[in-house]
Amino acid sequence: MHETFDIFLIVMAVMALVVFIALHFFEAGYGYLFDRRYGRPIPNRIGWVLMESPVFILMCILWLCSERTLQAAPLTLFILFQAHYFQRSFIFPLLIRGNSKMPIGIVLMGMVFNTLNALMQGGWIFYISPADYYDDWFTRPYIYIGGAIFIVGMVINLHSDAIIRHLRKPGDTRHYIPRGGMFRYVSSANYFGEFLEWTGFAIASWSWAGAVFTWWTFANLAPRAASLRRRYEQMFGEEFTKLHRKRMIPFIY
Repeated sequence: MHETFDIFLIVMAVMALVVFIALHFFEAGYGYLFDRRYGRPIPNRIGWVLMESPVFILMCILWLCSERTLQAAPLTLFILFQAHYFQRSFIFPLLIRGNSKMPIGIVLMGMVFNTLNALMQGGWIFYISPADYYDDWFTRPYIYIGGAIFIVGMVINLHSDAIIRHLRKPGDTRHYIPRGGMFRYVSSANYFGEFLEWTGFAIASWSWAGAVFTWWTFANLAPRAASLRRRYEQMFGEEFTKLHRKRMIPFIY
């Protein structure tokens, strides 16, 4: 079982590398980079629920069916993980303004990845990790350092989403440069927040499963952040370039 899971992690890590390379040639066509080539458009609100809810639901099933349902350390990791996906699956879609669309192809790809990721994270936390793995977990620094990073990342992610959401007044269809918060340093502050979340989660879980998910997050979001910055440069010219923002990670990338 453990050897099979190790192979699964390796395959997932290699797939992330393929995605990272591919996204430098093919932009993920949703949101600001919407592209009809990825399939029939559906309402953004429906798309986000369909795309994100599978991981929340499957993670709940894995948790409830395990023998570690009430163990403190796995339960803490479960709560951290589900806090993000509850917000992303059921709250974030309700906050979306306007009538924007998302290609069905992007939704289906997101559903597949999220299902695999639930198996990866839930599989490790509740089934694959050794029986004594979480003994004295709260005497170690992982959960505290990782949990703090996760919470900071989630706050940045939510705050950045709020800034983007309030760029336009009702009926306005123009594009604007996001300002304030971590947008002072990067053009994709919401992605930075999400990357920070899963970096913290990887530390809190102290697992290769968490590390592979962090790598997936970077592989998916970093090329998209680069594409977004190019779009901003093309659309706003010197007004944007003079801000000297990085793509996703302050002062680094």
